[in-house]
Amino acid sequence: MVTSAPQPADPLLAFTAVTKSFGPVRALAGVDFELREGEVHALLGENGAGKSTLIKVATGAHAPDRGSIRINGRNHAALTPAAARALGIACIYQQPALFPDLTVAENLALRLEPAATWRRVDWRRRHARAAELLQRVGARIAPDAEVRDLAMPEQQLVEIAAALGAGARIVIMDEPTAALTQREQERLFALVRALRAEGAGIVYISHRLDEIFALADRVTVLRDGASVGTRAVRDVDEATLIQLMVGRTLGPLYPPRGLSAGAPALELRGVGCAASGVRDVNLTVHAGEILGLAGLVGAGRTELARILFGLTPADAGVIISQGRPVRIASPAGALAEGIAYVPEDRRRHGVVPELPVAQNLTLAAHRRIFPRGWLRAAAERTVADRVIARLGIKTAGPEAAVATLSGGNQQKVAVGRWLETRPRVLILDEPTQGVDIGAKVELHRLIRDLANGGLAVILISSDLPEVIGLSDRIAVMRGGTVRAVLPGGTPAPAVMAAALGVDGGGTA
Repeated sequence: MVTSAPQPADPLLAFTAVTKSFGPVRALAGVDFELREGEVHALLGENGAGKSTLIKVATGAHAPDRGSIRINGRNHAALTPAAARALGIACIYQQPALFPDLTVAENLALRLEPAATWRRVDWRRRHARAAELLQRVGARIAPDAEVRDLAMPEQQLVEIAAALGAGARIVIMDEPTAALTQREQERLFALVRALRAEGAGIVYISHRLDEIFALADRVTVLRDGASVGTRAVRDVDEATLIQLMVGRTLGPLYPPRGLSAGAPALELRGVGCAASGVRDVNLTVHAGEILGLAGLVGAGRTELARILFGLTPADAGVIISQGRPVRIASPAGALAEGIAYVPEDRRRHGVVPELPVAQNLTLAAHRRIFPRGWLRAAAERTVADRVIARLGIKTAGPEAAVATLSGGNQQKVAVGRWLETRPRVLILDEPTQGVDIGAKVELHRLIRDLANGGLAVILISSDLPEVIGLSDRIAVMRGGTVRAVLPGGTPAPAVMAAALGVDGGGTA
């Protein structure tokens, strides 16, 4: 009797020669991709490589022009969002799609409870389910908290909780750790591994290559809308993946540190704000240095930045600017002291996507550029052309809407806007969040060039290797205050020890 070899199970999800165009622009050019049961399959590529379009095809937001989609062994010409959800597909986007005026429990209910015209709401059961899912993802969030009051990392954890609650078998994670701290990343990794062990398939998209090597079984790289290779992660190294993604050789991820810092640009002595939980901060940032702020979510890093920019003014301590005590009571007051702030959420607070690049670049410096109060298109164009050239912003022109730019170029616009105020101190909150490896190298080089030119840079990043590799000094925050100041390049375990309150912190 002849027995046939066991046949491999159908993949959970398979794309074959999928093509999608938007007018003359081809976003996907015959992409092949396969997700197996019980695997983490990384999807890599620079911004504009086609990753977002492929996700939208998988979730039913876009119908492919050509090619085939196969889910759980069955062919589908195209999907709708409802059909994708019914087939067990869930997507956790980099920018959480939550309703800000509803509570966490209500947002989860909208995703997980069946729709009905008339139905009595069991509030106790709804809150209990929300609490259970939040606990599963390691989120210390109250079910009755309003989403608008949550930080970006907390919103992402709510999105992950919704996907888990839906029992999805195909989970797409788009930059899930972009705003998470090291500790939260470890919790997420544990969740991903648990889902894989339960037989789910995870499409994992990240610009952080260390995560790919820590989690993924296979990796597919997209470039210019086409799949250029699928490899087992154990068979590739970082240099190979970068070469596949960009098709060229990049310089080092982190440029050399500055040789020496200048005079103090800003000094904080016992600074605090009861409303934001910041207390007794003693810190100095010097001209020509990059001072990194490290710490877990809730440690007070962004809250301290908001104090320095006058969004939540300090109610204790002294801020010394240019050798004299000052009170910074508003953003206008901060700008008068030469302090500029590029916030964490660039789409909500960093740029105005619908406006042209030129208008975005001049918004913060109208009084200087248009001293008589009259907007002059020629002056605006001159400023925009100069900043575009200086920062290497890739755009069709100053008149192009910022929404048409890649994430990395949007971030450059956000930075360029505040550079036009001619600051002495530049606060950067998550400056490379969600940008590709090529844009990250460019932004790192730009930040170092700004510091070398005499600017004092305060860098806040949840990407611990970025803080360590880019900073001249690292101020570690915990419980709303600075607990240690360490040299740039300090090993990650020592920085985490200080963030967690374990012995081993220090002062530099």
